Amino acid sequence: MTSVTYHAFSPKEAEEFDVQHPGAQRAEAFVKAFLKRCMPHMSQQARDNQLQRKAVVLEYFTRRKQKEKKRRSRGLSARQRRALGLFDIRPEQQRYSLFLPLHELWKQYIRDLCNGLKPDTQPQMIQAKLLKADLHGAIVSVTKSKCPSYVGVTGILLQETKHVFKIITKEDRLKVIPKLNCVFTVETDGFISYIYGSKFQLRSSERSAKKFKAKGTVDL
Repeated sequence: MTSVTYHAFSPKEAEEFDVQHPGAQRAEAFVKAFLKRCMPHMSQQARDNQLQRKAVVLEYFTRRKQKEKKRRSRGLSARQRRALGLFDIRPEQQRYSLFLPLHELWKQYIRDLCNGLKPDTQPQMIQAKLLKADLHGAIVSVTKSKCPSYVGVTGILLQETKHVFKIITKEDRLKVIPKLNCVFTVETDGFISYIYGSKFQLRSSERSAKKFKAKGTVDL
């Protein structure tokens, strides 16, 4: 056992490394205890046989790191947003002149989207672009509706939801116009496009990915 596992320091080595000689019995007891602690599943005879054949790699148990679950930040629900009034337009902010710069930005946005609105530009191309464009800031007019009080309402589009348009008129009045059973017109540099609200009941983010099919006639 002594010759296989270890050998005692010679007096010269002990003096060189400043090690006190523990004695053969204590050293052997220490080595046996160390090997037993490192290889608890093996018997003493099996350890002796293992040492006589080859070098021993002491077992090392690694602790598995537990993966920390990433908590996804949950946004506010629609009910919470309504309760906080995040999208409400305050009465002091309901002024037509306040949103004229937004309209100018929208016109430039449409010009860039259509690669410049030239007289020879195809109206069908402009119509197809507008169906998927962001309409916030556009001047929208109601030309047809099953509700006569909506016809003739014109203003800058401030908010668009799935079912309604919120428009600020020149009289500084905020109008909520349902898309259903209404036809809207959008004028851009002399080009007039028609929007049939009954076929337009989508959020602006959903419209950008939808394919609109051309139809000959569309009822209110």
